[in-house]
Amino acid sequence: MVSYITRIVTAVLGIAALMTFVIGLSLSISSGFAGFWGGLPFAIIVIAVLAMVLYDFWDECIRRRD
Repeated sequence: MVSYITRIVTAVLGIAALMTFVIGLSLSISSGFAGFWGGLPFAIIVIAVLAMVLYDFWDECIRRRD
């Protein structure tokens, strides 16, 4: 069984790495050849996926279950 602090630290590091990669990818698509309007659908998908990731982090690591 993994301790509470280890789960939190591991999850935060994973989320930070994922957010850095995906937001950087979205910015490079929007500033490149596709332009803002071409990169907008991808940016919307990125926002939805990151919201799901943060909810799952809260559900698995932060929320206490009895």
